[in-house]
Amino acid sequence: MKTTVAVIGGGLSGLCAARRLHAAGIDVRVIEARPRLGGRILSTDEHGAPSDDGFDLGPSWCWPRVQPQLAALVQELGLDLFPQHTRGDVLFERMSRETPLRCQASDQEPQSMRIVGGTSALTAALLAQLPADRVLPGTHVTHMALGHSEVELTTSRDDGAMGHLLADQVVAAVPPRLLTQLAFSPAVDETAARRWAETATWMAPHAKVLAVYDRPFWRDAGLSGTAQSFVGPLGEIHDATTASGKAALFGFVSVGADARAAIGEAALVAACVQQFARLFGPEALQPRATLVKDWSTDPLTAVASDRVPSGHPHPSAAPWVTGVWQERLSLCASETSATEPGYLAGAVSAAERAALEVAHRLAPTR
Repeated sequence: MKTTVAVIGGGLSGLCAARRLHAAGIDVRVIEARPRLGGRILSTDEHGAPSDDGFDLGPSWCWPRVQPQLAALVQELGLDLFPQHTRGDVLFERMSRETPLRCQASDQEPQSMRIVGGTSALTAALLAQLPADRVLPGTHVTHMALGHSEVELTTSRDDGAMGHLLADQVVAAVPPRLLTQLAFSPAVDETAARRWAETATWMAPHAKVLAVYDRPFWRDAGLSGTAQSFVGPLGEIHDATTASGKAALFGFVSVGADARAAIGEAALVAACVQQFARLFGPEALQPRATLVKDWSTDPLTAVASDRVPSGHPHPSAAPWVTGVWQERLSLCASETSATEPGYLAGAVSAAERAALEVAHRLAPTR
């Protein structure tokens, strides 16, 4: 196959870049290793199946008042936002032998917002604006070879079929650390490769546990659903009720990746449900369903070095590709944003920059 631009990764940044390039009349193909699109964006029903009215197991929030590019994209795609539920008191759990402290919450500024239907509504709307035959799910890129005027990508499908794709330009919309697992001919400049390997991956060390209920009973008690805990296993808890009213609580697991593996998923979820009950009352002991997503065990998100939290990546305008690859390869995962520190906003910012960069390179030939 031959295309003008190959986009590696069908998450938010990859789909956003592909949409911009397609709208500019540039032939583009999106290559996604997962069988689904969305990457680290994952909204599911209570059974864990992808849903267009789901619970977010990846990123949940945006702040459109301070994230203009993301706000503009949401508006362009015709999506609706609703505020994160914060009305009511906040709980603080300092020690296991103490009753949780209950405090009146101050108004949040800026207000955290969520996307109606779940964050997957964002990637679904982007995908709908791309030709179906230009999106290749279940396809892994294993090798990239730089030719005189194009790049040859070697691919492997989940069914074992091998393939080759020729592209004038490549946009890598995957975490920089994952990119170090690809084979490059010739090799990537050592300085760039070192930077990729040292860049922390958004969400990769973290795990979320979510409990679905028949109703948001904590609100009846004047609680917001927000809690902070030094006891655990959840360190930070929030109301995860959807815009359509499906009630849920979720928390970020404060136990490290290796400890989570040693505990086991079933025991970890049981301990989280016990914590929900400790904080919000005995009704929390009977969830309709529980969901867990440990991003550190997802090989298409995390590498071994991601198991130890190393902070969030910092926006930087320094070039991500140097040497012989710098005129053929662009990076656009959220970690490569030059301006935005958040996952969703960073992905959009990086994608916009990469799309402009690629279009500029192609301009003399079009």
